[in-house]
Amino acid sequence: MNWWIVLPGVIALILALLLFGVPVFVSFLLLNVTGMLLLLGPAGFGMITNSIYTTSTLGALSAVPLFILMGEILFRSGAMEVLFDSLDRLIGGIRGRQYVLCIVLSAIIGALSGAAMAVAGLLGRSLFPTMRKRGYDLHLSAGTILAGASLDPIIPPSVLAIIIATLAEISTGKMLIAGVIPGLLLSGMFILYVLVRVYFNPKLAPDVTAELRDPATRGSALMALIRMLPCGFIFFLVMGTIMLGIATPTEAAAAGVFGAVVLAGFYGGLSQKMLIEALYSGVTVAALLLLVMACATMFSQLLAFTGATRELGDFVVSQNLPGPVMLFIMMAAPFVLFMFLDQVALMMVLIPIYQPLLKVYGFDPIWFWTLFLIIATVGGISPPFGYTMFAFKSAVPEVPMSDIYRAAWPFVGIIVLGMFIMVLFPPIITFLPDLMANR
Repeated sequence: MNWWIVLPGVIALILALLLFGVPVFVSFLLLNVTGMLLLLGPAGFGMITNSIYTTSTLGALSAVPLFILMGEILFRSGAMEVLFDSLDRLIGGIRGRQYVLCIVLSAIIGALSGAAMAVAGLLGRSLFPTMRKRGYDLHLSAGTILAGASLDPIIPPSVLAIIIATLAEISTGKMLIAGVIPGLLLSGMFILYVLVRVYFNPKLAPDVTAELRDPATRGSALMALIRMLPCGFIFFLVMGTIMLGIATPTEAAAAGVFGAVVLAGFYGGLSQKMLIEALYSGVTVAALLLLVMACATMFSQLLAFTGATRELGDFVVSQNLPGPVMLFIMMAAPFVLFMFLDQVALMMVLIPIYQPLLKVYGFDPIWFWTLFLIIATVGGISPPFGYTMFAFKSAVPEVPMSDIYRAAWPFVGIIVLGMFIMVLFPPIITFLPDLMANR
């Protein structure tokens, strides 16, 4: 069967199942089993069993439940409240300081957990009401929270980065480290944008002197910095050990869990109930991800068996499209699709299709898949169906969805601009991974 029938047919079937509300792993399992039976008959079940075994014994994926558990412990232990209070004291007398606080806090949380929807909900419940009470603009407040949350899957540790690295068969450690500089670049662009907006329109933020009279924002900056140091220790345990070549991503994740438990005890949030709740949440999410990843492995094998991906690569070569044009097409398609579909589900569809195209055009895998990760992230805050927007909406039900859409678009544009810069200057992404290669 021709590839131009197989690929569109498979994608259309998957999209239909997802749009009807069928769970991600069930959708792919149905497609995989049906495809194997049609192509190989009962003998195909051996391939399915092998895919499940291969995925469940893959060492790289063991970092996923550990990173999830680390984030759960940090969120439930009170560490986030300490970060919030300390950063609020450190930022100082900048007009629009709460906007800056939101973005910086999100970047730090991203270095500790990497869950965009969780951060959008957390900041929506905690920071957004405070910003509105103090007179900050509704749209800019909502926009900075959404933008800040979008940083979390980019800045390591990132579950999405591990999933991409596993599916694309590239170094998990390099894929994690590659997000550091892009995350910092986007953070800086967000901060610059809000400060420029406030400078030209001071009504978007209250007079800073009124905030500085608030007892909650006064206190020793040195003490605030000291209280934040333990969180920096967690970041070193995770990313520092990977960059220095001391630990693999899985070992670093285990060290991060240990550090999170110690930090919870340091901040007084360690309890048996908290640990049980964190373990339950981590195991549940990790089990679902393993099911999804097993189905992803089967799907990749199914596409390879039909020859569709190889024929697609041959077709693209015959078109002789310039590299920049092909890159634009490969990024534009998921940019639109991520507005409507689950991130992991779409990754499972596109990564096996994109793999041969990367080899044809010679794109650096770490550079390309980091751009792809950022596209997946921006899809979460892109109207009309970005998942991160709905997580924020659930935390602030009183805010109309139309206002959230309006708040998100400027930051979507900033992220796209940031990606354009990364395309022009690839070392923004590849510099740190290349340093790892040289060790």
